[in-house]
Amino acid sequence: MKEYKLTESEEKFADIIWQNEPIGSGELVKLCEKEMNWKKSTTYTVLKKLCEKNIFKNENAVVESVIKKDEYYANQSRRFVEDTFGGSLPKFLTAFIGGKKLSRQQAEELKKLIDEHKEVQQ
Repeated sequence: MKEYKLTESEEKFADIIWQNEPIGSGELVKLCEKEMNWKKSTTYTVLKKLCEKNIFKNENAVVESVIKKDEYYANQSRRFVEDTFGGSLPKFLTAFIGGKKLSRQQAEELKKLIDEHKEVQQ
């Protein structure tokens, strides 16, 4: 998957699409005018840019995502761990927890996640 980094306004725009997709481009213009005070030309310019990045598609005046919201944010999270902690998930978790205690339920959920994603030795 390609690396995508959206600006703050692009993320807000993307969230509008993700929350309403599939959405007609005319309706998207109205929502962006209401939510972001954008003019029609701004909406279409940003939409074109994000379509060129293959995050969204605009076919027959209907806008839909190519990259789903969860997929985008999962990629951003992986990139953050790579950039900030050298890709070390244990270092990230240590910093994230920051000396706090985990509840029994949180610890069990983490153990379950680890077991589900553990590499199998052959």
